[in-house]
Amino acid sequence: MSLAIAYGRAAVGVQAPSVAVEVHLTNGLPSLSVVGLPETAVKEAKDRVRSAILTSGYEFPTRRITVNLAPADLPKEGGRFDLPIAVGILAASGQLRCKELERYEFAGELALTGMLRSVNAVLPMALHTRQAGRWLILPLENAPEAVLAAGDRVLGARHLLDVCAHLAGTARLETAEAPCYTLDRDGPDIADVRGQQQAKRCLEIAAAGEHSLLLVGPPGTGKSMLARRLPGLLPPMSKQESLETASVLSVADGGFRPELWARRPFRSPHHSASNAALTGGGARPRPGEISLAHNGVLFLDELPEFSRAALEALREPSETGRVVISRAAAKAEYPANFQLVAAMNPCPCGHLGDTVTACRCTADQIARYRGRLSGPLLDRIDMYVCVPRLTPTEMRGSPTGESSAVVRERVAAAHQLQHERHGKSAARLTPSETEAACPLGESEARLLHQAMERMNFSARAYHRCLRLARSIADLDGAETIRCNHLAEAIGYRRWSQNPP
Repeated sequence: MSLAIAYGRAAVGVQAPSVAVEVHLTNGLPSLSVVGLPETAVKEAKDRVRSAILTSGYEFPTRRITVNLAPADLPKEGGRFDLPIAVGILAASGQLRCKELERYEFAGELALTGMLRSVNAVLPMALHTRQAGRWLILPLENAPEAVLAAGDRVLGARHLLDVCAHLAGTARLETAEAPCYTLDRDGPDIADVRGQQQAKRCLEIAAAGEHSLLLVGPPGTGKSMLARRLPGLLPPMSKQESLETASVLSVADGGFRPELWARRPFRSPHHSASNAALTGGGARPRPGEISLAHNGVLFLDELPEFSRAALEALREPSETGRVVISRAAAKAEYPANFQLVAAMNPCPCGHLGDTVTACRCTADQIARYRGRLSGPLLDRIDMYVCVPRLTPTEMRGSPTGESSAVVRERVAAAHQLQHERHGKSAARLTPSETEAACPLGESEARLLHQAMERMNFSARAYHRCLRLARSIADLDGAETIRCNHLAEAIGYRRWSQNPP
């Protein structure tokens, strides 16, 4: 007897493979063995399954039972195999008669009483079953999440008896309904930020083209406050983006909650986070912060305080939009299309260039502090903006400026222009696509040439400057990049070349 279930630990964004559960009954001493690279939790399924079958009123076969999880070279983990193993044993022993088992895929952990308990990584399972044209039977608690990917081909059950009754045709499981959710746009509003008009302008440009951004300024000037308002400026997520983001969260240890559907993630790890915590890892690879921020914002506060290895690990994923985690026993690939926003002080004491408090750092201390950030990493950041201390007048006054909703409309319009032109945001363009999307006139080309000579732009910085100017022009509604767009883009890279 052979059954198929969805296995949710495959690379997110790629069709998740099924694991065939083959149950073979033979004469011999009564025993139950599980083969096919099972981990400890899967091996212990034999005790849970035996108790669940007996408690549900069925007989546990007094024969030698071999459960094979195929393919044999794929490690199996978690309690998701309990339900298909139990169904396979009941079907192989003749206690459950169903001619259409191939139409279904199963996943669920069994309690000793036969109750079904929720499992993680449900969304990749649901995506696979929808593509395979099968029905997915799983615990009732997981049904709302699975419906987001598999639609009306999801059946939720509370007990093993409910599953058996459905398969036998004596009672039907009800089709799960999609969860009710509302897109919360009442988050932090950029209008709450006093002053900092240049920083607000940079946030708008960053949102329009998904550009990376580094905020530099003394303590307490609003760098973190500004960064937390970036998700509210981004355009709504498409269904495909929502599925990708939810799938990553689904396979993570924290799991996915349906109320997070279609919401841009905002991840802000502490600066003590390790390399594996940022990029992903572990004996059984799990997604890290850069993947959990897929289609959203990754905010790194106190950027120089992160370890050098952790920061350098961001370089390749920030350009490729994916991360490959290789281990001796496993390999996983996760999407990592995140928007990097970072913040730092200009010096160790934080008051270099401050108009109120004098800096007490030596030139050597400042050099060592900034030396924690490598040139290749800084070269991959599109914009640098200084966030100065507010004056007493600005602090006492009421917040001024446009609301997030107003700015978001302009960002959405620019975002649409970019996708109509080349199918992606400006920051995601390849060098060849950048040349095609950013033609320059004679005066604009001369301006960029002068900037390259004076600021020693690398080839990467050259293309990033062009893409940044393209986003500025799209916000302005201009078909071509003009000198004022290019000059503004060049100005946002000045700090990296000549810091105060």
